[in-house]
Amino acid sequence: MSVRIGINPLSWTNDDLPTLGADTTLETCLTEGKQAGFSGFELGQKFPRDPAVLEPILKNYELDLVSGWFSGELLTRSVEEEIEAIKPHLHLLKTLGAKVMVYCEVTDCIHGEIDTPLSHRPRLTEERIAEFGKKLTQVADFTLSEGVQIAYHHHMGTVIQTEEDVALLMKHTGPSVGLLLDTGHMTFAGGDPYAVQERHADRINHVHCKDMRKDILADALNRDLPFLRAMLNGTFTVPSDGFIDYGRLFKQLKASNYSGWLVVEAEQDPSVAHPLTYATKGANGLKQFCQDAGLDLIN
Repeated sequence: MSVRIGINPLSWTNDDLPTLGADTTLETCLTEGKQAGFSGFELGQKFPRDPAVLEPILKNYELDLVSGWFSGELLTRSVEEEIEAIKPHLHLLKTLGAKVMVYCEVTDCIHGEIDTPLSHRPRLTEERIAEFGKKLTQVADFTLSEGVQIAYHHHMGTVIQTEEDVALLMKHTGPSVGLLLDTGHMTFAGGDPYAVQERHADRINHVHCKDMRKDILADALNRDLPFLRAMLNGTFTVPSDGFIDYGRLFKQLKASNYSGWLVVEAEQDPSVAHPLTYATKGANGLKQFCQDAGLDLIN
């Protein structure tokens, strides 16, 4: 079993707050990501969505397409409507060789609202999660039949945020629904990322490596800050620059035979946190954690 390391362009440009890195080109992202030591990128707002256009761009930088976010709306759409909405994104991922799709239900989400405290995030009863899970499984069955597995992203400010939410979602979905473990979001939500990894190891098919600055996180929680304001304050950082124990986590991933991408996804203000500097620190950190844990890292 082997792993690869990739990065999300959020270090350079921010999809939720497009003014951050607005003048940064896709070429800069790809050049610096490759220079930092990554093998692939997730999609971002500046990536063309036509596979015939994107494929030669990535090949020029010797980078692979890791995955890409899809904003799900199954709480308001039928399964058939969701499948139709997902097809162009699925086609892009499949054509360029990505094996997982980052999926998050965004109905009534508040993570992109800069003045809405995180305590106002939407919540679902177990009954509604069960209904949602049944529909999500049908969508995931379809994408998996096309060669791409959904990796459900628990995310601050959405209906699936906490450790308990994740447990209920896994309970009420079939095996075609994979789980994206995001260490930063789980820590922010008050959960235990190590326990989540152990409990759902057989479902985890993608990992976002987002570290946290303890004092800034504590302040954000104490003041119930909106997600974007917490990010702007510097809550997030790259692995090896915060307090999350990636050495422990990677040993657990090794023990559970995890195979797939390890992706640095650390939203920061690029005018404060120099993207190439932090991308390089994140890549070096992941490589060291992989070596220490005995994970087989390939390019």
